[in-house]
Amino acid sequence: MTKKQIVKELSQRYGVDQAVTRKIVQGVLDAVVGSLAEEGRIELRNFGVFEIRNRASRVARNPRTNEPIRLPPRKVVVFQPGKKLQDLTEGSEVQPPQQPREQQPDQPEHPAFPRQQDQTV
Repeated sequence: MTKKQIVKELSQRYGVDQAVTRKIVQGVLDAVVGSLAEEGRIELRNFGVFEIRNRASRVARNPRTNEPIRLPPRKVVVFQPGKKLQDLTEGSEVQPPQQPREQQPDQPEHPAFPRQQDQTV
């Protein structure tokens, strides 16, 4: 699923203009990236933990020349899924979609993102 598809789905689900939804989604992503850059870790309950870890230097091989190359240490972002996400994905085999998501009108709702019913007050 792409960011554009997320914006479209949330826009339709909550009846909000796509331009506003796009700004909100981008704002959330910017906040995640900013927090990760500042603190090195962000925990989203029932979803997972993003964390920056240090990778040690190592020796690799140039595939063309088969020469050994020393790779310097670096930082990487890792993701550890939360229990709820792990339970949803455990034992399920991920299949590539047959059609793009917006062309599947009778697709069942995703358990992590149930469709909201219109509630007029």
